[in-house]
Order: sequence, then C-alpha cells, then structure tokens
Amino acid sequence: MSTTVGDYVLQRLRDWGVDHVFGYAGDGINGLLSAWEKAGNEPRFVQARHEEMAAFEAVGYAKFTGRVGVCTATSGPGAIHLLNGLYDAKLDHVPVVAIVGQTARSAMGGSYQQEVDLHTLYKDVASDYCETVMVPEQLPNVLDRAMRIAASRRTVTALIIPSDLQELEYTAPSHAFKMVPSSLDLSWSAPVPAADQLDRAAEILNAGEKLAILVGQGARGAVDEVTALAEMTGAGVAKALLGKDVLSDDLPWVTGSIGLLGTRPSYEMMMDCDTLLVVGSNFPYSQFLPEFDQARAIQIDLDPTMIGMRYPFEVNLVGDAARTLRELIPLVQRKNDRSWRSGIESNVARWWEVMERRAHTSADPINPELVFHELSGRLPSNAILAADSGSAANWYARHIKFRDDMRGSLSGTLATMGPGVPYVIGAKFGLPDRPAYALVGDGAMQMNGINELITIAKYWQEWADPRLVVAVLHNNDLNQVTWELRAMGGSPQFLPSQELPEFPYAGYARLLGLHGVTAEKPEEVGPAWDEALRADRPCVVEFRTDPAVPPIPPHATWDQLEKALESIVRGDSDRVSIVKEGVKSKVQEFLPGKSS
Repeated sequence: MSTTVGDYVLQRLRDWGVDHVFGYAGDGINGLLSAWEKAGNEPRFVQARHEEMAAFEAVGYAKFTGRVGVCTATSGPGAIHLLNGLYDAKLDHVPVVAIVGQTARSAMGGSYQQEVDLHTLYKDVASDYCETVMVPEQLPNVLDRAMRIAASRRTVTALIIPSDLQELEYTAPSHAFKMVPSSLDLSWSAPVPAADQLDRAAEILNAGEKLAILVGQGARGAVDEVTALAEMTGAGVAKALLGKDVLSDDLPWVTGSIGLLGTRPSYEMMMDCDTLLVVGSNFPYSQFLPEFDQARAIQIDLDPTMIGMRYPFEVNLVGDAARTLRELIPLVQRKNDRSWRSGIESNVARWWEVMERRAHTSADPINPELVFHELSGRLPSNAILAADSGSAANWYARHIKFRDDMRGSLSGTLATMGPGVPYVIGAKFGLPDRPAYALVGDGAMQMNGINELITIAKYWQEWADPRLVVAVLHNNDLNQVTWELRAMGGSPQFLPSQELPEFPYAGYARLLGLHGVTAEKPEEVGPAWDEALRADRPCVVEFRTDPAVPPIPPHATWDQLEKALESIVRGDSDRVSIVKEGVKSKVQEFLPGKSS
C-alpha cells in the first residue's frame, strides 16, 4: 500500500515525538483521518467538543508539559474556530502547531463551499510561520519548520493542507534544484549576556538598598538562582500571574501576585523599592511597577524582541534566566542590612492573616474567598491548577498558595473566558498521573465548560490518576464584568447582560457518570472539597457563592471606590449587599495582625 501525504504527516509527527493531537473531524481533513485509522490512532487523536476547545487543550498540554501542543481542524469553520485558542497560545508564548484542512486545490479561488482565505486569516496568529502545502515534495520541510519554529520561538505556527493533497501519494524531495530537504534534530544553545553587560547589572544591584524582584514564567527554570540572589541581596520577590508557580508561597519573602489581582505586599514593595530586577516576565501593567524616576532597573529575558518594554530599564540582558543569573551572582555583594527584607516579610505575614480573615467573613450564602482558602491547604504537592478568567482569577491569585511541585496557569495576556476546563484536559493527556483542578466561574462554565465535561466523561478512565476536579462558582452573575462596570465606569449592574440562567452543574456531571458535589452553606465548603478530592473519578464541585463579595484591589484608589459607590447610588440591583460585603472585606486589612 502506498504512503499518502496524510500518512506521512502523521509519521513525521511521530518522529517529532508528538503523542497527542487535539481536534475535531471534518471532510477538509478526511485524508488525515483515514491516515489516523491506518496508523492505529498514533499519535492519539483527542476529540474535543469544539475546535476552540481543541486549541485550548493543546495550549494546556503545552503549558504544563513544556512540549509542543498540536491541534487540527477542518477547512472553513473548523479552522476559524481554532483562532481564539491559538491567540491564547501566541500571547502567552506557548508552542502550538495548528494543522488545518483546505478545499481541494482544483476548487481554490472558485468561491467553493467552506473556502476561506486561510493564509490571510492565519497570518497574524501564526505570523512566524504559516504555509500552505501545494505539492507532496514540500514535506517534510514545512512540517519540520512549523515544529522547530513553534518550539524555539515559543509561538504558534500553522500548516494548511488542501484536502485532495492529503490523499496523494507521498513523494520525498529529491536531490535536485528547487527541492528543500529537511532534518529532525532540534537543539540550540541558550544565550548568556556578555561580561561587560553583567558588570553593569551587578553595579546597579550592589548600589541599591531596597531591591525588588519580579519573576514570570520565563524564570521557571531558575528557581535556585532567583532564591540565591534574593537571599544575598535581601530582596523580596513578586510573581506575575503566569509565574505564580515559579516560587513557593511558603517562602516568607515571596510577596505573591502583582497587578490588579495582586497582593498588597507586592504593591507596597514596588512603590518603596529603589532597585528593580525583572526576570522572565513581560508583565504589561507599568502602573504597578515603581515610578519611572524611582528605581534603577534591570531586565533579563530570553526573547530580544520582548525586552526593554514596560519600564525604563537601565540594563537589558538577553539570555536564559538560569544561566544569566549564575554568571551574575558572583558579581553581587551580600547586603548585611536586612531591614528591607524584614519589612517585606512582616508585610507578607500580615497579608496572609488578612486573607484568612477575609475568607472567613460571612456572606450570603458562601464567600467565594472561603472556597479558595479551603482548597489551598488541601492541594496535593503535585497538583495542576487552571483558573478561568473572571472573578475566579482574583481568588486564585490571592488565596492559592503554591508549593513543592504544584503547577498553575490561566489565560494571562489574552484573558479569554473558557480555557479553565480544556486546559486541565490537555494537562491530563500530557501528565495523566497528576491530579488536576479547574477553578471556573459559572459564566465560563456555561460558555463551554459544560460541554467539555462530555470530553472528560469520554476519556477519564484511561488516565493513570482519575482525579480531575472542576470547581464552579455558582452565583448566576458575570461577576468580574459586573465589578468592572461598577469600579471603572461607575455603572450599575445591567441585569440583561450580567444575569445568568440557573443550571445544575453537579447534577449534570452525575448524569454523565462523573461525581457531583454541591455546597450551599459555609460549613459545607471543606467537606465538599474533601469529597471531591477523594472521588474515584472526575468530579464537579458546585459552590453557591455570593456575587456581592468584591474583588477589591488591595491598593484600591479613591477613584475606584467612588465609582463603585456611584454605581450603588445610581441604582445597582445588588447595592445593599455591595455596601455590606465591601465594608466587611476592606475592614479586615485594618485589623491588627497577630504580630502587631
């Protein structure tokens, strides 16, 4: 039997070590689907309920395994549906390859059914590499380049393969003019800055007295080096949300998340420091960094195209975070005055006391902060967590303490709704022996999470560890947008856009053969988590939470508070509860701590 182009594409993916492809069928990829049948489903085709979910699953797989995620879809609408998940990958610098079908070459340009100009459509999301395969001899070169560029540049690449070409006999490129041979090997050396640049950075660190470090996902391989530098300099370390799992929150000098969803210790450290070191982060919100004339600053990043932004850095070091820090540390002097560090540790200790008090503040019926607070201490040391966009991201950022080998992520830059559940599905295929947890609001759950429970029900018995918990904050409100209306626009809640229909999330899970738990009172939160965590199958745990508990920034400005109050005066439907819960939450920050 001859080898078709479809056969060869799957063979080359196997050669690259690809073990899963997330997708949805359609006649635009029939040649690939036939090849999958002949290949015994290797690499494994994972069927999502929607192409957007397939892309998110590829992103989750890539984020948590560190390998290239691959997704596939048919021509026209299928390829269009992938886009949101692919943009999530691009903006968070995650390697994903999309393989999409196209109408037959003979019909292209003829306004044929499902014909879309895919190259134009994909030229932004796959700007580093997007190619249409027109003859078999273009392979393996175009596929190899798609894999290599995605991996080395941590971005999205795309291959468009017309449907008729997939079924042609594969012909390798020959040793001839205008043929492009290819190879599989993927290796490169991580750069290290020149000695004079390291000297300049060390001079700034040695001159400073109050050093703040900000780490992002690019520092994940440099934990020991960041720790050593922080100990030498007496620095505190804040974490961008995509780097929340880089350092343990049990370290007393780790101030936690930064930004609108961040902590007061991170904010205060940035407002008071005289020196700033940013490692592996492209944190975009400069208003949460020091004033521009306040601190001397250094950035370390592997990507030269993403360095030197966000702040007037004095030294920009292009290099691998761990190797660069290892070269820098011997040049840095130990600081004997530990008063700056002591102040940071005191602020951190007080912050966690405040968070515990806020979590136990009464609400109607359940304070959502309690949900996350009760989960944090129960998480296994190898847990994988994904938070969805919305108010759930606030409580994930502030209440979940990362430690040991725990991993976590969310849609950092795109901040799209809906990736929480597909992220953990992708993670379970890449790391089937680790427990996974999706923390989502009911808005995201209704948008697409409910359907992806069907995907979980389809596959969960194949996973070495069956534990996959989906926690739903059931408050019938698009809560984050509601609070943004109040705080940013001074507008009251607009119920036709914000109010969600009732849905039995845990009951639906039970209909699918999964486990389902519901908590409707504060005293039921802990036991609900315990039941979900010991379940012998994936579980949906549904918490009836109060939408009036405000995600107030720890450094809320008077302007934001005034606009929130303005929304109440103008007739917000939940105005009484807003006043009540807002006051109770904020007052916790002014109560004396145990160390006071």
